Amino acid sequence: MNAMLDDSSTNETLLEVNNIEVIYNHVILVLKGVSLSVPKGGITALLGGNGAGKTTTLKAISQLLHSERGEVTKGTIAYRGQSVSGLNPSDLVKRGVIQVMEGRHCFEHLTIEENLLTGSYTRTDGSAAVAADLEKVYAYFPRLAERRKSQAGYTSGGEQQMCAIGRALMSRPETILLDEPSMGLAPQLVEEIFGIVKDLNEKEGVSFLLAEQNTNVALRFAHYGYILESGRVVMDGPAAELRENPDVKEFYLGMSDEGRKSFRDTRSYRRRKRWLS
Repeated sequence: MNAMLDDSSTNETLLEVNNIEVIYNHVILVLKGVSLSVPKGGITALLGGNGAGKTTTLKAISQLLHSERGEVTKGTIAYRGQSVSGLNPSDLVKRGVIQVMEGRHCFEHLTIEENLLTGSYTRTDGSAAVAADLEKVYAYFPRLAERRKSQAGYTSGGEQQMCAIGRALMSRPETILLDEPSMGLAPQLVEEIFGIVKDLNEKEGVSFLLAEQNTNVALRFAHYGYILESGRVVMDGPAAELRENPDVKEFYLGMSDEGRKSFRDTRSYRRRKRWLS
């Protein structure tokens, strides 16, 4: 896995998404001019409710859209200054970019260890290096070490999420696109998963672009955030600033100056109209 990055590396941009539009089935416009960047050594959060366009953005980057009859019709996506247009997902994995899909998607009939080893299929650095990284994954995810011989389909949702992230790590990625890591998990497990993401970022130098509905936890662990609504970026900024922004507090963290409020009690369309104007 990558060595820890020094502070100076965080100024380098790895991923640049510039004004992309995505259409499904040649007719359904899902993304409407999305732009974002991911710096080397950073954790960047892509936030918003269900249907905002987060997963579509990740799939546009990882080149998984074509399997769902989607395509980028405008704009550009570049990794390390080179366009990813025309590449297939395995090409991107070789370049150091891998996506962890929403819903884990483990191979249920394989053991945890067999699942992890499938992540190393693109590597050419020998079995000893693969074995060393497998032990490193187990060090980050001790629960996987305990369940290494268990069929993945018989493990818990949290263990399957850990397995999916561990499998991605076995490809020695530079950047991981992590889609809804908290989905369906108990709060304690969510904290554990995000804590491991933070460790991987700080100790292994892995950069993350994570799509997440749980704005509260994402903004505590991310360095920078983008908020999507209806296929557009309506706000972005350092995570610490977004956490204190009154609009974000009210509509994404469930807080306002008057205290915690329900979304049903707020007239959010006024601010959304202002954000999109």
